[in-house]
Amino acid sequence: MKKTASMLAIWISLASNVVLTAIKIFVGLTFQSQVLIADGIHNAGDVIASATAYSSMRVSSKPADVDHPYGHGKAEVLGAFIVAIILAGAAIYMGYHSIHALFEPAGAAHWIAFVAAVISLIWKQILYVYTMRIGRQLNSKGLIATAYDHLADVYASIAASVGIGLALIGEHFGYAILAYGDPVAGIIVSFLVLKLAYEMGRESFDILMERSVNLDQIEQYAALIRSVPEIKRIDRLRAREHGHYILVDARLAVRGTLTIQEGHDISRSIKQKIKAAHSDVDEVLVHLNPWYEE
Repeated sequence: MKKTASMLAIWISLASNVVLTAIKIFVGLTFQSQVLIADGIHNAGDVIASATAYSSMRVSSKPADVDHPYGHGKAEVLGAFIVAIILAGAAIYMGYHSIHALFEPAGAAHWIAFVAAVISLIWKQILYVYTMRIGRQLNSKGLIATAYDHLADVYASIAASVGIGLALIGEHFGYAILAYGDPVAGIIVSFLVLKLAYEMGRESFDILMERSVNLDQIEQYAALIRSVPEIKRIDRLRAREHGHYILVDARLAVRGTLTIQEGHDISRSIKQKIKAAHSDVDEVLVHLNPWYEE
């Protein structure tokens, strides 16, 4: 069920990006709207980003095998990192195009181009909310990355709408300077998208580098472990994200006189407690150390 929901969301995102790319480039070329052409090329990058997210999610859903005993969860993180790079490239492209447009004669605006930009804005906002909700529910790094990609498009569409809208107002009231509102807005948006790409890329990089989960989560695991009466001491407790799931590693001290069967039952109890309380935990590795009264 979870896999079906995530794949449906990514397919909707992919199809939407293809349609929006075609609309923006067609309308942009027809009515000579440079901002829509630029936004359409940006959307073409989104098609690649959505395809990357889809491929990484397909790989991450595969079960563990001999070569990948911890599963394939990091494929989603790698996909998110690639999407962050694509976003950064799109931001640099938009910034360059916007700065270049400041030194060129302003083009004539058309209301159809404005309508296309507004439709893109509304469509992308709906996609962002929908994809982010599913991504957070499933803790899917690939879907969350796709949602942020939609958010970057929302920013770009706001810039296009404002720019074309200002140009239309300027033409109507005779204020030619307003035609340059679009490139100015584009420069601002490129910084916002670049910031978004940096934050998303940094998070993905941290996970790929085995960064520990936050201390609050570690303390929650520790509290569950301490609730098992036989545990005398927590010698070491670590946890790390592995894509859409978490791996927990615990070294715990129990009485050295316990039997192997008793130790096994304690380990199983701890695993069940943590996994029951935290659905995002996929594996709990428990190592028992001997503890003596003296």
